[in-house]
Amino acid sequence: MAKNDTLKTASVLAFERKLDPSDALFSAGNWDDRAQHATWSGIPVREKSVRGTISNRLKAKDQDPAKLDAAIENPNLQTVDVAALPHDVDTLAVHFTLRVLAGAGIPSACNSAEYQRKLKQTVTGYISEHGFGELAHRYACNLANGRFLWRNRVGAEKIEVVISQVKEGQAEKQWTFNALEHSLRDFEGSKATRELGELINEALSGERYLLLDVMAFARVGAGQEVFPSQELILDRSRGDKSKTLYSIGDNKQAAIHSQKLGNALRTIDTWYPVPEDGNDLGPIAVEPYGSVTTQGSAYRQPKQKMDFYNLLDNWLLKDQVPTAEQQHFVMATLIRGGVFGDAG
Repeated sequence: MAKNDTLKTASVLAFERKLDPSDALFSAGNWDDRAQHATWSGIPVREKSVRGTISNRLKAKDQDPAKLDAAIENPNLQTVDVAALPHDVDTLAVHFTLRVLAGAGIPSACNSAEYQRKLKQTVTGYISEHGFGELAHRYACNLANGRFLWRNRVGAEKIEVVISQVKEGQAEKQWTFNALEHSLRDFEGSKATRELGELINEALSGERYLLLDVMAFARVGAGQEVFPSQELILDRSRGDKSKTLYSIGDNKQAAIHSQKLGNALRTIDTWYPVPEDGNDLGPIAVEPYGSVTTQGSAYRQPKQKMDFYNLLDNWLLKDQVPTAEQQHFVMATLIRGGVFGDAG
């Protein structure tokens, strides 16, 4: 097909996310009492003051050795937030809900009717050829493997994930997964993840309403520390705590941000270019530039022409159809949502 020289990217172009998780609340109980989890108590976030040592890297160049010695000999006094299981129970429960919405690829705002027509044509072609099955199954695998537990998944003796399809306030269907039997590095899945993935596929396609209730149990040990989201405090003048954890309500119940859950669910991108060092990173979160902030790296840099914007513009404006894998990536980014206009 010939290149369209008249079509330009809309200056206003935005998409709403189609995987919409709630915040996740923490509670605690005993592994053998999982059936009664509704009666478990929430885990509070509390403060703890500690007297540590100076261990960060200091600028020793041109420093007076006496002043340097004095600096590292001083204690490091700090107040931090902490959350932990009570000493009489051994299991963390993490609970959230997930709505799966239709309309992937349909912008919530677009100021170019011509661009929107071409976008609709392109998305319709993708759905006709591939559907959302591959993406939906990968999202289902990330629910089954408990990736959304983040650090709470590490070192747990047992992890069980119970997912319920909720309709009219009642659980209509339920799946139970042993999360440790499901890999974090591939999406081979199982019969149950494919069944759950088909429901997510139908919801993304607009064929059904889907609300999932997700409950994960991690047996980590009595009294052990658990890990809610950590708040980003930009204005340090508001307090002297060196770590602030996310909590909800007057009882300061520990919780994970919905954004962090969303990041875990969309950690499905295995289609990015192989790094120059050949290191196999496994799946990364779907981001326009393949950014992994914890590593300080972006694995879809514009110079490689494999970032979201290059792939989308080539697909829509130049009729250069990406490979099937990169089409999956572009659609997963639209499901993620964001503001993608060419506003200069």
